[in-house]
Amino acid sequence: MKFFGSPPTNGSLANKVVHPANLCFKLPDNVSLEEGAMCEPLSVGVHACRRAQIGPETNVLIMGAGPIGLITLLASRAFGAPRVVIVDVDDRRLSIAKNLGADEIIHVSTNIQVDVDEEVIKIQNAMGSGIDVSFDCVGYNKTMTTALNATQSGGKVCLIGLALTEMTVPLTPSAAREVDVIGIFRYRNTWPLCIEFLKTGKIDVKPLITHRFRFSQEEVEQAFRD
Repeated sequence: MKFFGSPPTNGSLANKVVHPANLCFKLPDNVSLEEGAMCEPLSVGVHACRRAQIGPETNVLIMGAGPIGLITLLASRAFGAPRVVIVDVDDRRLSIAKNLGADEIIHVSTNIQVDVDEEVIKIQNAMGSGIDVSFDCVGYNKTMTTALNATQSGGKVCLIGLALTEMTVPLTPSAAREVDVIGIFRYRNTWPLCIEFLKTGKIDVKPLITHRFRFSQEEVEQAFRD
């Protein structure tokens, strides 16, 4: 696998890069370069929704309201999810999630030792019906445990966030309820669909673009610091 920014392949933070022509996609006239750039993180959400088979009858739980969690929220909606609940420890991020269309937002404890049972009940009550698919966009013991316990029997948990290389989670009880665990790593064959979502307005990524920096050494370094 070759991927920009993964050694030995350099990143694409340059004025020009050499790129395979068959992997280049022209942006429609009504899609800006800024929106086009957002196809990269959007691809993660799109690939996850494909893997989890999100559709009009799929109620979705998202653990983590960071950039990828928010993108997964937008992608879930585009795939037809009728109800999306998102969970985080940060009220500011939850507020953004609500503005982007989350049906319910749940603030949870930062204490990873806290028993998750109460939080699972709160999440399930917020959904109001069975949770068909949970996306863990964080990847810690607590977030994965919460996702597994909150998902209804026969549902799916998709691990997107890869914070830890090893986790201790209640896998046996989840298996007894036939909860499938799937994972994603990056994405593949997503660009045409991402561009179509942007072109048709089915997904609006503009609210996620919060800062702009000129392409100079000084401002690039500033962007990384900020």
